[in-house]
Amino acid sequence: MFEDFDALSFDCYGTLIDWEAGIADVLRPWARASGSSLSDEELLLAYADEEARVAREEPEMLYPFVLAAAFRATGAKLNIPVTDDDAARLGTSVPDWPAFPDSAAALKRLAEQFKLIILSNVDRQSFAGSNRRLGVDFDHIVTAQDVGSYKPAARNFDVLAEYADQQGLRLLHVAQSLFHDHVPASRLGLPSVWINRRHDRPGWGATPDPKVSVQPAGEFHSMADFAEAAVPNGSPGPMA
Repeated sequence: MFEDFDALSFDCYGTLIDWEAGIADVLRPWARASGSSLSDEELLLAYADEEARVAREEPEMLYPFVLAAAFRATGAKLNIPVTDDDAARLGTSVPDWPAFPDSAAALKRLAEQFKLIILSNVDRQSFAGSNRRLGVDFDHIVTAQDVGSYKPAARNFDVLAEYADQQGLRLLHVAQSLFHDHVPASRLGLPSVWINRRHDRPGWGATPDPKVSVQPAGEFHSMADFAEAAVPNGSPGPMA
């Protein structure tokens, strides 16, 4: 029951911000300029494991440099050159990534009932650009820069849980990525809701295969559906 919670923590990229569209908008013209006919989905699939690897191996690297390094590694994998300008273009692109059309309205509605927290795999400056697209003031923000590691590292969720405990908050985690969010949240015993943005598309896109089974407490196909269930007519309701 949603009334069991008084705070929601959110993954941002993939859940609130359309990071696949943002990344593809950089990778697509780069690939086309080389003569490649790879689809957006194929480019994202090639890219996904490289970002996860760089973030795992370089946990204190700021996110713009993770993006740039992952882009270079993707180019090496696909045998397509990545220039310094190419790498910098992706590294600085986060503020340009679009919000999903339902994110801002859903967050505004959820803020009527819950404290809103961000747990994101970016740096503070990159998130500030995205926050302007979301239209709400979050009650607390935790980035990879703050923690010194990237999800799915357990430390990111430990920091989130420590904050919730200090504030006396009953926390529900809301995210799209099984790999980055639901698997580590489950290991911590943190209940979560899956915003399954890719429900109508096969494959994992820019998110690596979690490779383990995980069962979130609920599943919705959009933030709009989640907000309607959590705050129907301005009051909390049962979990779908």
